[in-house]
Amino acid sequence: MRKLIFGLFIAILPAFGLAAAPGGALDSMKPDHTNTESLQRGAALFTNYCMGCHSMEYARYKRVSDDLEIPADLFEENLIFTGARIGELMQISMSKDMAAGWFGAPPPDLTLVTRVRSESWVFSYLRGFYQDDSRPLGVNNVVFGNVGMPHVMVEMQGLCAVEPRIGVGASVEPLSGNINNSDVCPEYAIEGSMSAAEFDRAMWDLTNFMSYMGDPVKVERERLGIFVLIFVAIFFIFAYLLNREYWKDVH
Repeated sequence: MRKLIFGLFIAILPAFGLAAAPGGALDSMKPDHTNTESLQRGAALFTNYCMGCHSMEYARYKRVSDDLEIPADLFEENLIFTGARIGELMQISMSKDMAAGWFGAPPPDLTLVTRVRSESWVFSYLRGFYQDDSRPLGVNNVVFGNVGMPHVMVEMQGLCAVEPRIGVGASVEPLSGNINNSDVCPEYAIEGSMSAAEFDRAMWDLTNFMSYMGDPVKVERERLGIFVLIFVAIFFIFAYLLNREYWKDVH
């Protein structure tokens, strides 16, 4: 019995490791794959700001175009910058050797990043950059310390002069009604083109798109799952009645 309990404990131990939030507290993000407009905005952000270094080589442009209801000609014209055709995989032109020489390590493929890290991790990471002159690129990240990635969203967010308050959340003082920690960044070294709320919304759209890329059939799978459960429930009724008919003479 003790061996069985010990074996079960060892079996479920990795699940606790996956459930633990890497990098400390995170800001919660719940994706919505049915929000097509959000996914379209996220696709535009990813192709414009991320695909210079990061690929999504397990997905094809055509699948994204169809799922996000973007006409193929518009997708090719506005969201493909490598000369690839609409039916090709979402790869980048930069080689891994070049990337390793520039950044110290080749940037990872991001097709499954939300499956590996979670949506909340990605959402917090994208908003977690701050100024750090001790780093080669002049920035650091509170979620992924000493990361070798530049802050590519600096023109939109700006550059936080101090560590952003990730995982803290806003709070209201009961007597004065003042809102504390309403913005992730309390002080900026460089001002961005977006307000804090606008940038948070943009990063939500980007994370939502990356979540969809990690599980593009989620909506269809959940829709079919409802019909499967209905079928099982109906089948159970007939199976129960048949079983009772078989055993009625035995009892």
